[in-house]
Amino acid sequence: MTATPAGPLAGLRVLELGSFIAGPFAGQLLGDYGADVVKIETTTTGDPMRRWGINVDGESLWWPSIARNKRSVALDLRQQEGRELVRRLITEVDVVLENFRPGTLTGWDLDYEALSALNPRLIMVHVSGFGQTGPRASEAGFGSIGEAMGGIRHTTGNPELPPTRSGISLGDSLAAMFAVIGTLAAVHERHASGRGQEVDVAIYEAVAALMESTMADHAVAGVTRGRTGSVLPGVSPSNVYPTADGAEVLIAANADTVFRRLCAAMGAPELADDPRFADHHARGEHMAEIDGLVADWTRTMTADVLLKSMEESGVPAGRIYTAPDMLADPQYAARDMVVTLVNRFGAALPAAGIVPKFSRTHPAAPVPGPELGSHTRDVLTRLAGVDAAQWERLQAAGVAVQAG
Repeated sequence: MTATPAGPLAGLRVLELGSFIAGPFAGQLLGDYGADVVKIETTTTGDPMRRWGINVDGESLWWPSIARNKRSVALDLRQQEGRELVRRLITEVDVVLENFRPGTLTGWDLDYEALSALNPRLIMVHVSGFGQTGPRASEAGFGSIGEAMGGIRHTTGNPELPPTRSGISLGDSLAAMFAVIGTLAAVHERHASGRGQEVDVAIYEAVAALMESTMADHAVAGVTRGRTGSVLPGVSPSNVYPTADGAEVLIAANADTVFRRLCAAMGAPELADDPRFADHHARGEHMAEIDGLVADWTRTMTADVLLKSMEESGVPAGRIYTAPDMLADPQYAARDMVVTLVNRFGAALPAAGIVPKFSRTHPAAPVPGPELGSHTRDVLTRLAGVDAAQWERLQAAGVAVQAG
């Protein structure tokens, strides 16, 4: 199999090293945009993501998506010859994406200094818990630790309860997105300089980068933000409100003009001129009163009737979605936000579509994650110059494995 040129990153080749979520999700996104992503996996079990989450027929339902558009090459990097094959591939790639613990690649002589000597245009993207430098660089770092250290766990959940987490791997995913941003920035700079460089993404920093003005709030105003449940202090009305049929609808009417439209929809336009609610700061101080008034109104109608009213009034609102809602929503369908990946067992698996959308360089439909080692021989033959005799020897020594 060879990569099909499609999408704005067509012609860019990425060598993905590592496993789990943060690095591979970055690889998924780059592949979504048209990059040729060659994934190096262990010869025995491959990436643990093949088995994470809910499994059907012995394979993760997550795997076809996080490994989509990738070519799987099974190599034993514990053997010198396996590492030598990676070095032979380096001259044929633009980017190395890795999320090993810092120091691992140096021990294998696959660090940036060694590989850039073979390919000065090489960009190496590191994703790790704490970055490549600093007193904690050598420590193992998982997404959950990055979420804690980055500050988002402290601000998530009910103030009367311990910190909670999002139901997804938020820290890993944020680090992956910054890895993609860093990759694209380095590729752009390379057009001017002709040289590659290292991109260093720490999970805790990816989380901390989203924490708005929390540092200044504390250092300057003496305010340390904490958990506030379903609201943001001082922003009202913007909350989840009940309906007559037991649904939950989020209404965001905190801007002055939008709040006025909400009051009109409620049949109480005078509320917009009430001194308690007349501007942003006043509404923030009387959040509980506003939420009570809005909730008393919303629970008199079904979610569908409420959402229709909000649409007609120009007030942002939306139902709290679960997976069934996403799969059935016409907005998702209209924007191809549900794609179908058929795994190797023939099961049709829905997955999130490609974000963002491109007006001209349309990425191809995603191809589901491959079987372990299904592209080993093709990649080694085409990119590393391995001939038939060498291939037989590599297989016999367990250095390289081909699926099937």
